[in-house]
Amino acid sequence: MRSLVASALLVAALGLSTAPVAQAQSQPLTHDDYDRWEEIETQALSDDGAWVRYRTSPPKGDDTLQVKRVEPRQTYTVPRGEAARFTADAQVVVYMIAPPHDSTRQARLNDVPPPKRPTHDLGLLALATGDTTRVDRVQSYKLPDGGRDWAAYHHEPPRPDSSDSDEEHDDETDGAPLTLRHLDSGETWRYDHVTDYAVAEEGPLLTYTAADSTGKSLHAVRLDGDAPRETTLHASEQTYPQVALDDTGTQVAFLNGPDSTDAPHHDNTLYHWKTGNTAPQALVQSGAAALPNEWLVSEQAGLSFSANGARVFFGTAPTPPAPLEQDSLLEDEQVEVDVWHWQDPYLQPMQKERADDRKEQTYRAVHVVDTGRTLQLATEKIPAVTVAAEGTGTVALGITNRPYRQELSWDWPPAYDAYLIDLQSGERTRVLRDVQAVPQLSPQGNYLAWWDREARAWKGLDTDTQERMTLSASIPHAVHDHRHDVPYPAGPYGLAGWTESDDEVLLYDRHDVWAVPLDRPDDAQAVTDELGRANNLRLRHVSLTDDRTPAAWGDWPTPITPPTVVPDTLLLSAFNTETKAGGFYRDRMGSGERPTELRMMDRSFSTPETADDTDRLLYTRESVQEFPDLRVADRSFNDPERLSTVNPQQDAYRWATVELVEWTSANGEPLEGLLYKPADFDPDTEHPMMTYFYEQYSDDLHEHYAPAAHRSIINFTFYASRGYLVFVPDIHYEEGYPGESAMQSVMPGVTMLANRDYVDGARIGVQGHSWGGYQIAHMVTKTDLFAAAEAGAPVSNMISAYGGIRGGTGMSRMFQYEETQSRIGGSLWDTPMRYINNSPIFQADRIDTPLMMMHNDQDSAVPWEQGIELFVALRRLNKPAWLLNYTGEVHWPTDLAEMRDWTTRMQQFFDHYLKGAPAPAWLEEGVPAVDQGRTLGLEPVTGTPE
Repeated sequence: MRSLVASALLVAALGLSTAPVAQAQSQPLTHDDYDRWEEIETQALSDDGAWVRYRTSPPKGDDTLQVKRVEPRQTYTVPRGEAARFTADAQVVVYMIAPPHDSTRQARLNDVPPPKRPTHDLGLLALATGDTTRVDRVQSYKLPDGGRDWAAYHHEPPRPDSSDSDEEHDDETDGAPLTLRHLDSGETWRYDHVTDYAVAEEGPLLTYTAADSTGKSLHAVRLDGDAPRETTLHASEQTYPQVALDDTGTQVAFLNGPDSTDAPHHDNTLYHWKTGNTAPQALVQSGAAALPNEWLVSEQAGLSFSANGARVFFGTAPTPPAPLEQDSLLEDEQVEVDVWHWQDPYLQPMQKERADDRKEQTYRAVHVVDTGRTLQLATEKIPAVTVAAEGTGTVALGITNRPYRQELSWDWPPAYDAYLIDLQSGERTRVLRDVQAVPQLSPQGNYLAWWDREARAWKGLDTDTQERMTLSASIPHAVHDHRHDVPYPAGPYGLAGWTESDDEVLLYDRHDVWAVPLDRPDDAQAVTDELGRANNLRLRHVSLTDDRTPAAWGDWPTPITPPTVVPDTLLLSAFNTETKAGGFYRDRMGSGERPTELRMMDRSFSTPETADDTDRLLYTRESVQEFPDLRVADRSFNDPERLSTVNPQQDAYRWATVELVEWTSANGEPLEGLLYKPADFDPDTEHPMMTYFYEQYSDDLHEHYAPAAHRSIINFTFYASRGYLVFVPDIHYEEGYPGESAMQSVMPGVTMLANRDYVDGARIGVQGHSWGGYQIAHMVTKTDLFAAAEAGAPVSNMISAYGGIRGGTGMSRMFQYEETQSRIGGSLWDTPMRYINNSPIFQADRIDTPLMMMHNDQDSAVPWEQGIELFVALRRLNKPAWLLNYTGEVHWPTDLAEMRDWTTRMQQFFDHYLKGAPAPAWLEEGVPAVDQGRTLGLEPVTGTPE
């Protein structure tokens, strides 16, 4: 194998053609080949764009850190390197070194206690010389001031059996040494008994907390000189659960409170310190007049500064009830009962799933440093609040779903009320009611924008005058998603962002980008001059900088999306909706010029990345045959260079090709799909064909699928390599008839291909999981065309599933059937026949196709009982069926070993029915419970079953 790869690489280096050689030597993929394929992870450019770092990761084994200079090309390879960062001047790479996979595996096999297992080390690589420094037993590192001069790293505590364990790590502290290292000189400073530490993102300041037999303390270390300058900020018998530094490294905010776990919230005090001050100042104490009655400053919420450092944001919470006292009752004398009440906002299972979060719920508050004013922002009524202008604005947005929580069981999307909060007066004004979208504040907070689902339009509101407007009114094309095919009202194509000063908001239609002046919403202009519509392109803004992060998050239900600020020059991703080609354009706001094409290819591109001080872009491109290796180019995509060659062994294997196919559904709709073929496809030879579908895949024409053990579906490349055709059709849905829609979309495509000379119509299989599994279970009640079918985690009975609970969330499943993916479009009582007609269980007697299922007993998405219902029905009807349950697993296997087992069994199943391969023991005889642990049944049948 190695000689084949080496020969192919040598031929390529000499510029000779490799196609005939590859054709002659190519071999089909096997399950043993998965470990040879690596993925690229955590790639990044240095700030000056001169270097790139990335990690390659195999499915099992040790990762490798690669650090490459773009030009002239130079590469450093670091075995087991991870969590790498460039210093600001791109002179050093700091990284962690993972222990060898084999060592950690052996330690686990030997039941070695975690404190005694192999640990991470720290590495520093000097890019100019290649010199490396290694520090043993390090648990983490951080780079103060962006890593301009210093690195800080926290050592592991001494091992329990270490000679200095008693001296350095006694029972009274969990601390360990912290080292500060000057990157130029290599000189180090050590601080003992450190329990935690933090650094300023862009300033020369570090803080650490320490704990020893004398108590606990918080320290600040200035790093703006040749040597660190330490100041003890605070000492106490209590703990420091939260510490935050402002970006410039001139301020520290911290909490001090009881070191206890008896309740989720304790009586903390918020302190503030500024460089030059001799001591920190107490800002807010629990029970302060500015807080609601008997509320505490809570340790459960992080601290943060506004962008200008003038405000400190913190969390508060009501005083928790006293802990329950242990009574004298025996366990069997106690009563445990759940009381389900019809007016509960959330169902009991949902309450239980959220109980811990609810107990730890905090509510944002703000303290203004200069004036000493404190304002409670979030409340139990309005739990999610964000402040405009990165925490510096005069207005905040509050969101709540409190009035609509019960409807969440059957209505979708969730509904919200929105409030504007005046940071001067504290006044709260409800401005939106029952909106099924989360509104967004403009960057400066002058406007609010939200999607009105009923009107299918973008709406806006002036936060000063509260005047309302329809932002999309003058866009001459629809701004709601034409692909929307579920019962709840359609969503938008999207909001691209805002200009910095809140002058304009950018909205999408199907093809183009539109700029809407906020003071003249009736004067929308096509930023992209409708080039997208004229050329069947979908143009979308690519943000090359991190989106703004508001300083005050609401922590329920999810963080409010921060506004994206668009620059004057836009990088646009481009996708050709007909050919599926991808690429990029450039445009300038307000220029009146048409977008300029930078690159368009029959490839799929990743979202480019860049760095602070460079015009260079880092990205990947891919196709079914081209692995997404890393590439660099300038911002015009000139002089692109490939940086990585991660899986050169691909040349030694028979691969796949793919083409777009078209057909017409049974109800007359034009449809598209993908057809994968073996690279050595012979049109004069009949091939077995696999069919896979979920909803729509045709836009993924140029996606690359490396061979891998998947958790639930077939690998298109793997099956094509082994001589199969793989058909992946799109599905268009009609509300109320999801099963029939799948039939009307998929079957005409399958029969079209089955009539071609190169498809063996008697050897066609079908596979899918979850929603795809349901559709297959329904489909095999209507057709016997498939020689074999696999339906993973299928809903077989929509009536019993409708009344079920989604594990993991505790939510009722009703909304899924009435409003979302299941597409029934009505309740069980309004549309009972839709539930019956779409349930495979009621037509199970019509199934003649051998049916394999995988449904795991801890599935939180589709109740396990759904798979059991169909299996026992087929068993009762004496139909060939198999049900695999990876015990303890969820919607799919998550462990690599079980994913490989699943992938292997699925191939054995289809190879038997579509290729005539011998049946393995599990397929022929099953695996009796008494034999579990002794055999997996993967071997061929060797005897006669009893």
